[in-house]
Amino acid sequence: MISRGEDVRMVHLSEINTVIIDSTQVSLTSYLLCELVKRKIKVIFCDEKRNPCSELMSYYGAYNSSKKIRKQIQWDMEYAKEIWTYIVKQKILNQAEMLSKYGFEANIKLMKYAEEIEPFDMTNREAHAAKVYFNSLFGKEFSRDDVNSINAALNYGYGILLSNFNKELQMLFRYILTKCLMR
Repeated sequence: MISRGEDVRMVHLSEINTVIIDSTQVSLTSYLLCELVKRKIKVIFCDEKRNPCSELMSYYGAYNSSKKIRKQIQWDMEYAKEIWTYIVKQKILNQAEMLSKYGFEANIKLMKYAEEIEPFDMTNREAHAAKVYFNSLFGKEFSRDDVNSINAALNYGYGILLSNFNKELQMLFRYILTKCLMR
């Protein structure tokens, strides 16, 4: 890939995992886009405010995507409930570990929330943990609804993560569509 700006830079595609196009001024060739897709390099496009707004997706996923999706579709509700609960519990434990690492005593409260979690988080421990977590990091007055640089940075990061989840969901929808068309 050749990048032309104030200076010209060449980057071998094998060194790239993700390309973020954070300006509406960028021009790309279709050849480059095809090569990025062939190599399963994620391409994320940002809007005029430099917030992620779309991504480039291949028609073909990883070699074992269909196998993974078929397995997940066949999960029974009890197993899905266990997985969901485990993911939320792990998220809270990761937040507690982060707070502990930086010396915040609220990590103890989060560890308690993680132990109290019920199937499908019926008591909303995840939301309570998020409030404690963000207030510990950014102060009691902090709100995820505020318009500020902290929330802008968090939203940007979440946009990048969301694009990765979207990639997996799109593969799932393709699989389901293929199954329906084969009937």
